[in-house]
Amino acid sequence: MNLLDAHGEALRTFDRTVHQVREDQWDAPTPCTEWTVRNVVNHLVSEQLWVPHLLAGQTLDEVGDRYDGDVLGADPVGAWEKSSAAAREAWTEPGATDRLVHLSYGEADATDYGWQMTLDLAVHAWDLARGIAAAQPIPEDVAEALLTTMGPQLESWQGTGLFAEAVPVPGSAPAAERLLGLTGRDPRG
Repeated sequence: MNLLDAHGEALRTFDRTVHQVREDQWDAPTPCTEWTVRNVVNHLVSEQLWVPHLLAGQTLDEVGDRYDGDVLGADPVGAWEKSSAAAREAWTEPGATDRLVHLSYGEADATDYGWQMTLDLAVHAWDLARGIAAAQPIPEDVAEALLTTMGPQLESWQGTGLFAEAVPVPGSAPAAERLLGLTGRDPRG
């Protein structure tokens, strides 16, 4: 599975999960212990808002703090729909994945950034699903692609504050469960 296919499927997965949130669930806790359902969606909307700027070559300083704080307003689902559509449009522009982007740790290939965004969409779709008591949403083919492209990085990121320590998951487990375990989430708990 290539980046744009994986990203598109992860985006649709998060979208389906956002559309399952009931009005009384926005303050529900999630596996991200500091975040409610609303906080998880706010994080993903903020990330999507950054995409068109970064893929256009802007630096973090040029974007500034415009997406800090609450970017959901009174319509969280609408904010998600608008930001995700703009992000997807930026990703599918001809040549977008061949660019360099400015990230917090310096310049990076847009493909690396794209796989990181795909990982975030998939894993946070699971966090969101857990917060609203929905089924595990991560497609196996997306999880396999993420394990292949991001697996070694995930192992090096454990204990750095990006993820909790890995949760042991049998090698025979479905790809989504192995991916979640690498990101410090207990897929069975």
